[in-house]
Amino acid sequence: MVYCFLADGFEELEAIAPIDMLKRAGVEVITVGVTGKNVTGSHNITFVADITADEITLTDNLEAVILPGGMPGTINLEKSERVQQAIDFAAGNGRYLCAICAAPSILGHKGLLRERNATAFPGFEKDLEGANTEGDFVVTDGTFVTAKGAGVATEFGLEIVRLLVSEEKSNEIRKAIQSR
Repeated sequence: MVYCFLADGFEELEAIAPIDMLKRAGVEVITVGVTGKNVTGSHNITFVADITADEITLTDNLEAVILPGGMPGTINLEKSERVQQAIDFAAGNGRYLCAICAAPSILGHKGLLRERNATAFPGFEKDLEGANTEGDFVVTDGTFVTAKGAGVATEFGLEIVRLLVSEEKSNEIRKAIQSR
């Protein structure tokens, strides 16, 4: 099971593309509304989350946490005590932490990216405290997956599929959706 956290001001594509890729692969994804059950993205598209942050359970069946970027979505995610608890649980239990665009800054501020390869939206590299910032659009280092932004949201999702399911399933979906 994967939690994708949504906070007001999130970049819609950075959440929806990975959710779509994971669901195509048969992975259970639960959207979590941090700022309420109804969450409005940075382009004024409102989504109804599956659950609110108060309803999450941090158990062994949690495989990954996805943090979409966008502003002020990233700030709203970082301010959430429940999001911070989920990050700590995932980091402490070897679960995947997946962040895109500005959201890798949340992991950087916690010191989780020190001496790891990571990327973020240009200008946010300074917030990846101690990370080796990469030029690649999607970077995986251990259980950390980071990506530059909305333009690579599908690739970000396919990388998470590769890690949680298989490279074969990721490639199968890539072919089906006509991605490079």
